[in-house]
Order: sequence, then C-alpha cells, then structure tokens
Amino acid sequence: MTHPSRPYKMLFLAALVAVAESAAQARPARPAPSGHPAFQQGASIDAQDKEDREMAREGIALLMNGDPDAAIESFHQIQRADPQSPLGYLFEADATWWKIYLTTGNLVDPDVFDVTRSSTSPYDAHLEDLVNVAIRNAARRVDAHQDEARNLLYEGMAYGLRGRLYGLRDSDLPTARAGKRMRALLLKAVGQDPNLNDAYLGLGIYNYFVDTLPTIVKLLKFLIALPGGDRETGLEQLQRASEHGELMRDEATFYLAKDFSRPNERQYAKSLELFHELAHNYPKNMLWILVEGSLEIRLGHQAQGEALYRRAFTSTAGMNSEVEKAIHAEARRALSRLHPNEKLD
Repeated sequence: MTHPSRPYKMLFLAALVAVAESAAQARPARPAPSGHPAFQQGASIDAQDKEDREMAREGIALLMNGDPDAAIESFHQIQRADPQSPLGYLFEADATWWKIYLTTGNLVDPDVFDVTRSSTSPYDAHLEDLVNVAIRNAARRVDAHQDEARNLLYEGMAYGLRGRLYGLRDSDLPTARAGKRMRALLLKAVGQDPNLNDAYLGLGIYNYFVDTLPTIVKLLKFLIALPGGDRETGLEQLQRASEHGELMRDEATFYLAKDFSRPNERQYAKSLELFHELAHNYPKNMLWILVEGSLEIRLGHQAQGEALYRRAFTSTAGMNSEVEKAIHAEARRALSRLHPNEKLD
C-alpha cells in the first residue's frame, strides 16, 4: 500500500507517464517500402481511424459515467472492427486502469491519487498486455508513415497508462521511465500536429508534477536524465486538453480538478466546480459525488458534504458490480469519519 503522505505522486508518476532518453532519441522512423500494407492503404486506414474514434467516444462516455465493464465491451467492438489499430486496445487499457483505481484506491480525498489498499490486482497483467499491443500497433503505423502524428499520440498515451499502473504500484523508477518515453512521443506528435489537443493531458501532468515534486525529481534526474517541468505550463496544458481534447477531455478535467485541490494550490472552489461539471455530465458515476462531498467539507460546508456522501452511499447500496461495491465501501468510510459511532447498513 502506498502511503497517504505521498498524495499525487501517482499523477506525477502517471504522467511521468505523464519517453526516449530525449526527444532526439525517440525511435527513428524507417521509410515504409512501397509494398507495405499500411503504405498502400493509407486513405482507408485514416477513414477507419475516424470511425474508431467515434466509437471510442461512446465507450469513454460509459467509462466516465462509472461503468468500465460496459466501456470495455465498446472498446472490444473497435478491436474486432480494426484489429491492427492501437485505439481499441489503448482505451480498453484505460478502462482497465480505472477499474483498478476504482476498486482499490482512495476515492474520497480530492488531493490523493496513489493510495491503494493492495499491492496488486487481478487486472494488472491484462492491462500490461493491452498496453503492449497498443504500443506495437501504433509503432508499426508510425514506421510505415501512416497518420504518423496521431499514432505517435496513441503510442505516447499507451506509455502513459503503463506509468499509471507502475505509479499505483509505487514503482518510482519504472514509472519515471514510462513517463519520460511518453513525454518524448507526445512532444513529437504535437510537433507534427499542434491540434492534437489530447496530447496536452500527458504533457500537462508531466510538466506540473516534475516541477512540484522536487525531492523525487532530483533523484530521477540523476538516474535517468529526466527532463524538467514547469508548473504553470502544466496547468495551462491541462486546461487546454480539458477544453479542446477530442478523446481525453474528461480525464483532463479530472486531473486538473485534482491539481487545484492539492495542498500547494488550495483552489478548492475551482476543483469543486470541475467535479460538479463531471457529475452533471455523468450523473451515474458516484466517484464525482464522493469527491464533491470531500471538497464541500474542506470549504467548511459540512452539511452539504455529508449529504453528498450519503447520496453516494444510498445510490450504490445493493449494487452488484465490483466498482459500485467499492464506491459504496468508500462512502461508508467517509461517513464513518464524520460519525464514528453511527451504524451504517
């Protein structure tokens, strides 16, 4: 179990997710032979990727609404329709990460992201397998010069998810390496296409946490020449992804809200506003309600916070899914903090 005195290391580590030893050391692209299938099918692959992204948005909506299992089924459809694409595997990995986080993480405290109740989960190996497929498929298309910028984005996002998993497991060095690789790939992607706003999620997390975790960063800079970051730039990049992202807009909103709730920011009202936006857009996800409750309490609104905790507790009572059971247990713990002697059924 990671220690609660290290809130947000995961986000640094997830962004440390969120990349080659430097952008210059990123894998050199090899020219595709004229007979390469991706070279021959460029236009059709671009069209299919557009369809895949439309399908992915449907799955992402299910995920943000608190149903990772339904989201995974949606991402399976992309895999069946386009098995050579990284996209279906990438977002199944994302949904799997959320499932791990929702069933093992500290879901209540808004400024805590990496505290888990277990050192592993039954889903870890599958997430790693999915990340490997996403990286491999994206790299093949990059090497074939097929929609290179977008596939650099997908490859970078996959390394980001690898870093998120390592971050949950409190593995600093592997997380940092994944994050460094992610950063280089995303920089290369936006260098080719600055309008790939989803890339600014990973870049923003990286910049913010490298600049705000100096003790960890100092060691990692020495060990793996970790590039520096910038807090203000990181917040601006997260804001950009939150407002303009195509696929990662809601996750960027989540990370930005988490940043505003950190002790060094203490912008609780801004954080609450963003979580309220998520709760409005995805009303079935009781995670947003739990965190809203915690922020209300931090703002001195005890009655409002407790009411939100009870709403999450009541809404998930008797539910059968693993995620809903976990959220119900977290709501119970939150209420028990306020009323240690109350019997909650």
